[in-house]
Amino acid sequence: MAAIAQSMRRSAIGLGLFAIITGGTIAVTQVATEERIEQQAARAEAKALFEIIPESRHTNDLLRDTVQLPASERLTLPGPLTVWVARQDGRPIGMIMPIVAPDGYSGNIQLLVGVDMQGTILGVRVTSHRETPGLGDRIETKKSDWIRSFDGRSLGEPPHREWNVKKNGGQFDQFTGATITPRAVVKAVQKALIYFRENRGVIRERLNEAPSQGNEAFKPETIAGESFNTEHS
Repeated sequence: MAAIAQSMRRSAIGLGLFAIITGGTIAVTQVATEERIEQQAARAEAKALFEIIPESRHTNDLLRDTVQLPASERLTLPGPLTVWVARQDGRPIGMIMPIVAPDGYSGNIQLLVGVDMQGTILGVRVTSHRETPGLGDRIETKKSDWIRSFDGRSLGEPPHREWNVKKNGGQFDQFTGATITPRAVVKAVQKALIYFRENRGVIRERLNEAPSQGNEAFKPETIAGESFNTEHS
């Protein structure tokens, strides 16, 4: 009996040690995976920022020069809006705001929208989505140039009623077999421009109050061993 009890204790200890080691390994792996995902997200975001406003168009540290703006239900974001500011010799020339299109075919589509100080779009990029591969994913620049159709647009160009896909009487192309995704993006970008117009005074005040990060041309930092080509491709 004593031998059996001793054997059972050894088995229990062995199982306990195995559980501890396995649990620890899983925890370490999970942390490493989360860090890797965060780094990948940071790289993608930085790349998108410099595609919207290339290095040649600003002299400040775009990644660090951020300003908080008033919250808005229009943009489907919780709390105040944090935007990146582009400056030339300390003077704000534009900003990039994160927005969400909540009505994509497969859920939220996260976007970055860059506008100059007159409310003209400098560029739009998608940072996250779950749209259907081969259909809705054409909102990505690596799939098509569709997202570039917003460049140079404003609330007056096209007129308000034409901020929609062509199928619904608008000026923007839809995709073959996919109308919901591009329509959701068009509407979200329009809402971003409306937000800019409605808060123009506060935006100008906040951007002018915020200190510049310096007047020397900023060289994009390397994130996780990668650098960025900051010019439009």
